[in-house]
Amino acid sequence: MKFIHSFANDYSEGCHPSILEALTQSNLEQHPGYGDDSYTQTAVALLRKMVDDPYADIYLIAGGTLTNLLVLSAILKPFESVIAADTSHINTRETGAIEATGHKIETVPTPDGKLSPELILPILNKPISYHTVRPKAVYISNSTELGTIYTKKELTLLSEFCKENELFLFIDGARLAYALTSQSNDLTLKDIAELTDIFYVGGAKCGALLGEAVVITREEIKKDFKYHIKQRGAMLAKGRILGIQFTQLLQDGLIFQLAAHANSLANKMTLAIKSLGYPFLTESYTNQIFPILPNEVIDKLKINYGFFIWEAVDRNHSAIRLITSWATPEEKIDCFINDLKFFKV
Repeated sequence: MKFIHSFANDYSEGCHPSILEALTQSNLEQHPGYGDDSYTQTAVALLRKMVDDPYADIYLIAGGTLTNLLVLSAILKPFESVIAADTSHINTRETGAIEATGHKIETVPTPDGKLSPELILPILNKPISYHTVRPKAVYISNSTELGTIYTKKELTLLSEFCKENELFLFIDGARLAYALTSQSNDLTLKDIAELTDIFYVGGAKCGALLGEAVVITREEIKKDFKYHIKQRGAMLAKGRILGIQFTQLLQDGLIFQLAAHANSLANKMTLAIKSLGYPFLTESYTNQIFPILPNEVIDKLKINYGFFIWEAVDRNHSAIRLITSWATPEEKIDCFINDLKFFKV
């Protein structure tokens, strides 16, 4: 179906033109494989500088689900589990990929997609040792599946809790650039590197054709991680493809410029939708927003726009998910707002 515009995701477009140009210009160059090329090494150096940790291990992986599977299978023993929000990507959008590695996901109900020590603590209170899985990792995403983000205070408390309870803290950063450029954000990449054991910076959802950059700061996770990458099929022979893209995204802060663009357009939509009197499922300042609209209005919007119907709120209303991307033109936002005004009941 041909839409005026699709707000279904932030990876409908290909890649930022500078990436395409860099890939074309370097096409016939010869480089070593498996991430030993100069482009990958440049990207790694840029990211190490951004997190202010010259000893961080950094690897470029093709996709988000593969990255989540790779990380959790590497850091968990066969009898260990990962704790995650019930709305988390690994629980709702990855076809049981984590469970397929033999690891249980222990979920926590949360209205805003975020975890806290108070929510996690009951899972740690196992009645009988050796008869149930042992929690070992906490998985969070920033931004979350509901577009919300963690404050520095929230992440600090979570980090301290994980250290006290000998839990790894892992951040899915598929949309980390959007979180860090949100108007309500008070975290930096350096903060995240200091407060977590392992996280990644997503490129696929923020201007790259594909790719996620995994950053490891905890020593015991660094050991043997490269073996896991190879065994899980995540070590690309043509690693330069990822290196070129991340070099373009990281130099001069391009990835954050692209994320800020998407956030600003999502905020414009939010203000317009609120002005029409429609509520929201969550309070989001990133590129994912979840307005609650009458079903008859949703049916009319579906003719011209692509989006995801997130959940039914009652018999007559549903929450939809609208996502702006690094490449969304502002005039498409204006079209959507004008149509929403016209369809208002």
